[in-house]
Amino acid sequence: MSRPRHGVPATGVDVLSVKGVSKSFDGFLAVNRVSFNVVAGEILGLIGPNGSGKSTTFNLIAGTLRPSAGSIAFENQEIAGLPAHRICRKGLARTFQIPRPFRRLSLRENVTLAAFYGGHGVASRAEAEAHAVAALDLVGLPKDADAMIDGLGAAQLKKLELARALATRPKLLLADESLGGLDHAEMERAADMLGRIRRDLGITIVWVEHIMGVLMRVVDRVIVLDHGELIFEGLPRDAAKDSRVAEVYLGRAH
Repeated sequence: MSRPRHGVPATGVDVLSVKGVSKSFDGFLAVNRVSFNVVAGEILGLIGPNGSGKSTTFNLIAGTLRPSAGSIAFENQEIAGLPAHRICRKGLARTFQIPRPFRRLSLRENVTLAAFYGGHGVASRAEAEAHAVAALDLVGLPKDADAMIDGLGAAQLKKLELARALATRPKLLLADESLGGLDHAEMERAADMLGRIRRDLGITIVWVEHIMGVLMRVVDRVIVLDHGELIFEGLPRDAAKDSRVAEVYLGRAH
């Protein structure tokens, strides 16, 4: 087991344990007996080409899908099959690959609404707004009450998605393809932001991504899926040298 390389030591405690998880859709096996653990304090990269099963695995953990078989434990409590809102209240938040904010609400209202679904509970609208303002400040979005969604670009919508997740004050953040639709400079800033979130807030992160380059310099460990099966687990530098990983990403000719 590697240790986080960016200033936050791992505790050695597994915050998430995925064991033998499978998911089939009308006979098609999208995820096949996948097992891995996530250590508190680390950033784990979950990567694979399109159709590899990474988004399905992610949705199984977050509660969007129910597994066909296997166990998913968060802080030693079984969560497989629980609805997403109950999983969120336990301290496991997610972002979505395609942001879908409430466009008639302001940025602050979007994030305030998310704060009510956090695991710690909020006593009032004022407290929820305080968490929203803090999250917006952290991701670098306007905090004023009348700032609206209209005009936000792809990078800013990704930030809003992240702010909504952070407003729930999670222990574990599932970041779903945070680099999609961004140019290279925006990718670098997004990756740096996830690193700061881990460092400053102590949040454990599982980052699902198909773009390897930027992700690999931030994560502590990486697991690679292909056709629903786990084909690699280890250090980023070892993944880059693994022949099967290279074949999956670059083709057999490589």
